Amino acid sequence: MRRVATGLLVAMAALFLLSRRLHDVHSGWGYVQAFAEAAMVGGLADWFAVTALFRHPLGVPIPHTAIVPRNKDRIGDTLAAFLRDNFLTAHIVARRMRRFDLALAAGRWLADPLARSGRLRHGASRLAVSMLEALDPEQFGTTVRGALANRMRAWPVAPTLGRTLTTLVEGDRHLPLIDAVVRWTAKTLDANEDMVRDMIRKRAGSVLRWTGLDETLANSVLNGLRKMLDEVAADPAHPLRAKANEGLALLAHDLQHSPELQAKVERFKNELLDNPAVAAWWMGVWERIRAAMLAHARDPDRALNGPIGEALRQLGATLQSDAVLRAKVNRFARRAVVGGIADYGDGIVRLVSDTVRGWDAATITLRLENAVGRDLQYIRINGTLVGGLVGLVIHVVDVWL
Repeated sequence: MRRVATGLLVAMAALFLLSRRLHDVHSGWGYVQAFAEAAMVGGLADWFAVTALFRHPLGVPIPHTAIVPRNKDRIGDTLAAFLRDNFLTAHIVARRMRRFDLALAAGRWLADPLARSGRLRHGASRLAVSMLEALDPEQFGTTVRGALANRMRAWPVAPTLGRTLTTLVEGDRHLPLIDAVVRWTAKTLDANEDMVRDMIRKRAGSVLRWTGLDETLANSVLNGLRKMLDEVAADPAHPLRAKANEGLALLAHDLQHSPELQAKVERFKNELLDNPAVAAWWMGVWERIRAAMLAHARDPDRALNGPIGEALRQLGATLQSDAVLRAKVNRFARRAVVGGIADYGDGIVRLVSDTVRGWDAATITLRLENAVGRDLQYIRINGTLVGGLVGLVIHVVDVWL
């Protein structure tokens, strides 16, 4: 457009020279000369005005030229004030958001799988993958483990265990645990029968071993233990079960009220947290979690076709059908945005102002000229043509009057 405007000015200059040469040939060339002369004046005047906005015309430091470079800081402040007064005020944002049913729009978007298959979802997927891959797995896993360990160290675990155990005992929900212990004891006894027999033989007297009664004693002990375990497993009212209940109740009480036992539990907890094996176990768990998160992030379609997608669809349907919920969501969103504007609006305004102040004169001149330069060249073209028409009218009036 700059070349078009300049070319039109050059054309008017050529037309002016041609009309001057042919002025005596015909009186009509006088009208052409008046048009071309006034067009050059109008085009040059508008060229000067347009150029003076961004630089000194022909490099000459004429006063009140290069307006944008000289006033860039004031332009930034004015732009920031315009944003603050017309966009970033709480009452304007609140009034605007009252007309917008954000919850309904979100409900329609969530309920429609096709709507969620656009660039937003894939963009979020790429962002999640980039963040997960950028994080150092070992460093981040260590950080998370350290945070969890600190929380665990600050948590008095013994009273919590005591209250949990009390609840289990009072509701007889510990009985499956006792049954499991009985079964485990029976299996352990069967698996280690030879070791038990050897222990009995070693502790039996030499007379018993010489007479062979040590084998009979071992059989009696093993059979007695098996019979006792069978009776405990079969009889819910067995005395050993009652003893176990008493022992668990006492343990629950001590966990909550015994400083000595609580101190032992805390020491055991801290030793467990400091154990390198626990750290290695956690790193393995974290790596599996991270791999699963990466797999889901790389394939958002698979994630949204599963339980997550179904939950989102149900949430979208609920938002569309439940007017009360929509009102609550809209009120929350409105308060959050208005609160954010109230808290950070001045920061956004300062960001605009400081950004413009940080640009050098050449940068802001180039950016503004690129933004509005095309329209400014139309001003030059219009100035050339309108100036020519005005000059023609003046010539006509001068000739005929």
